[in-house]
Amino acid sequence: MSGHAAGPSCLETNDWICGEYLRTRSQELTDATVQHLGITAVSVLIGLLIAFPLALLARSRRGAAGPVLGLTTVLYTVPSLAMFALLTPVFGVSAAVVVTGLVLYSLTILVRNILAGLQAVPAEVREAARGMGYGPARLLLEVELPLALPALVAGVRIATVSTVAMTTIGSVVGYGGLGNLIASGMEGFFKAEVLTASVLCVLLALLADLLLMLLQRLLTPWTRAQARGAARARARRGARVAKAAG
Repeated sequence: MSGHAAGPSCLETNDWICGEYLRTRSQELTDATVQHLGITAVSVLIGLLIAFPLALLARSRRGAAGPVLGLTTVLYTVPSLAMFALLTPVFGVSAAVVVTGLVLYSLTILVRNILAGLQAVPAEVREAARGMGYGPARLLLEVELPLALPALVAGVRIATVSTVAMTTIGSVVGYGGLGNLIASGMEGFFKAEVLTASVLCVLLALLADLLLMLLQRLLTPWTRAQARGAARARARRGARVAKAAG
């Protein structure tokens, strides 16, 4: 009794979901993911290093906030293709073009959130710290920055998720991480390549956001204590109201 001939593979039928694609292209997917992660991490880190002094400048000097925030907003509105075209003569066709563009795009989010966090520190807290002999640097590092951490980390989370998505645009210069696979898959209408790279990109964004959220909880334990205290206060008020109504 003769066996049945095997049907065409999912690669041959160009299916959206294809295990054979994952097996045969695993190294390609790994390389693209590593490049994507590297470009994203470097871009957000450099953006944070630039955004922090800009936020301090906007906070400390009268009249500086408007120009700083306005400049970062203008940079964010520049179309990505135009941005890369302007940067390519400076950096050549390299990953530096993509990183620089992503850094410039991240500034509008990071600067605004850092500035908002610093401005939200109560004035009486600053005055109390100064009364205890805190100088400007110690005041910033030990008082203002810890209190501004929730807003700062929130900005980093938004910037990171945005950068994960925007890194794909780097495929126009060959440094788009998973975007390279999406672009080549779209060009040849290779369904499995497009879907797999897109799903990986979404998973990277979700994982990065989750890790940063956990980091925020680790660095700001007092916010959980405040939330529990507020919840207990609401419960007590509710009990008093119920008792009075009864």
